[in-house]
Amino acid sequence: MTLAPDPPADSPPQAAQPTGASRPVRPASWLGWLTTTDHKRVGLLTMATAMVLFFLMGVLALLMRSQLAQPGQNFFGSSMYNQMFSIHGSGMIYMVMTPFAIGLGVYLVPLQIGAPAVAMPRATLFGYWLYALGAVLMLSGFAMPTGAHADGWFSYPPMASSTYSPGDGTPLWIVGVFMATVGALLMGWAVLWTALRKRARGMTMLRMPVFTWSMIAATLMVIGAFPSLLAALVMLAVGRADPTVFDSNAWNIGYQHLFWFYGHPVVYVMFFPYLGAVGEVLAVFSRRRFFGYKGTVISLLVFAALSMSVWGHHMFATGQATNDYYSLTSIALLVPAGIEYFALVGTVLGGRLVFRTPMLFALAFIPQFLIGGLTGIMVGTPALDYHVTDSYFIVAHLHYVLFAGSAFGLFAALYFWFPKVTGLMLDERLGRVHFTLMVIGTNLTFLPMFGLGYLGMPRRVATYPEWAGFGLLNLLASIGAGFLAAAMIAFALNLQQAFRRRVPAPADPWQGNSLEWAAPSPPPRYNFTTTHPLPPLTSNAPLLDARMRQGRHRAPHRTPNGERA
Repeated sequence: MTLAPDPPADSPPQAAQPTGASRPVRPASWLGWLTTTDHKRVGLLTMATAMVLFFLMGVLALLMRSQLAQPGQNFFGSSMYNQMFSIHGSGMIYMVMTPFAIGLGVYLVPLQIGAPAVAMPRATLFGYWLYALGAVLMLSGFAMPTGAHADGWFSYPPMASSTYSPGDGTPLWIVGVFMATVGALLMGWAVLWTALRKRARGMTMLRMPVFTWSMIAATLMVIGAFPSLLAALVMLAVGRADPTVFDSNAWNIGYQHLFWFYGHPVVYVMFFPYLGAVGEVLAVFSRRRFFGYKGTVISLLVFAALSMSVWGHHMFATGQATNDYYSLTSIALLVPAGIEYFALVGTVLGGRLVFRTPMLFALAFIPQFLIGGLTGIMVGTPALDYHVTDSYFIVAHLHYVLFAGSAFGLFAALYFWFPKVTGLMLDERLGRVHFTLMVIGTNLTFLPMFGLGYLGMPRRVATYPEWAGFGLLNLLASIGAGFLAAAMIAFALNLQQAFRRRVPAPADPWQGNSLEWAAPSPPPRYNFTTTHPLPPLTSNAPLLDARMRQGRHRAPHRTPNGERA
């Protein structure tokens, strides 16, 4: 059979397929994938690239934890250790969690609002290629004779100057991060413009799903904060060309202000889409609509606005930040965050819960991210921040936000939308093994780090002496990292089995609430067909409304795998 190439991005939607074909038109070759303007394929490319990098960054973390398991170990020299932790942190933030969140939006937002395509499809594809090439450049530092970038994901001057960090690793890092950030800006702008301007007839703003609203809030922060990082990287490049500029304290502090004006909102760019995904999962597997929908929408927008005012709490220890102001704005984030947490809990309470793998990850997201959020308020208080600054307490806080929180939301989204994206079902038993190992590994790895930080262990150290008393807690953290590695192996096996066994997924295996579940699995080129048309748009949960009108809203007795729900 001859495979047709993608139609041009600006061509009109195809006529509805009379047979309701459930598979999209596929490009003729791998070149078709790499040049496609189909938003679903661009989103898949972005998420797949992010997942490959996720596994690579996990290997770096495992190597670091192996060295820190016992005092005095020196499997890697301090230079190589610094390169590993710098690329691990940079990779997870710039190349994994942020791009995956944006890629998820590129794939899902047009489907959820009934649009046939994404706005600016060529710019979206160009954004992906900038991101992918930026990741290659950043990692290529390991192939350089002088090694990779070794000054952390923040790359503070003057330590990142050519005087103290000679070689090609840091210039490659600067160019790679710059390209990936521009790519994220292009893709984020496309997602925002799609949500605002390409909604189906009847899809009002307050009928959009929670996930789409979370992407709107996230992309607003992308557009508002990411240019600040670009400016900081330009400052760093200028300083490497002329190291004398770093003699000015105003220049160095100015860099920190620009960097953290990006660095704090990006935490919520890596959080909001996964919060929205968790909200969708909780509502579907509670067999009800999302609780507190309007309040959550308002809180997301307020949270996004407030996030632009708290960057200075990362700089309390510099003496160059107005402590009272930044502490107040940091604590004020509790108000919209509290509304979102109550909405998640309220969605579950009173529901008819179905405990499938996506639901397990979504439920675990709530208490684990709460730890990250509450400790964030702690380090937003100057008196406490002075004690734990640059200690393992900060490492624990950051990982409870981005791993115990956002990564659990990421896997909830993966297990939830995998049938829609591929037309295949993942194995439920392997999913539960993955979940169990990940819960154990996450808390065994990162909880001891709070104790290490309180006891005074500094972050970014390649080893430590035995007399410091950090050995037991570090050993526990390293054992936990082993559990996390086993969890990722279970997930990889699940993916491999899914594509080998090819258990077909129906269009709506979970009894979903939002529009993407009305499309075939996987969706065709322009998302909907005559046999899978858009249902009446009456609320933010149109499929739930349709089932209630037909009087058949109940949990299925058996899943496509033949297992009891």
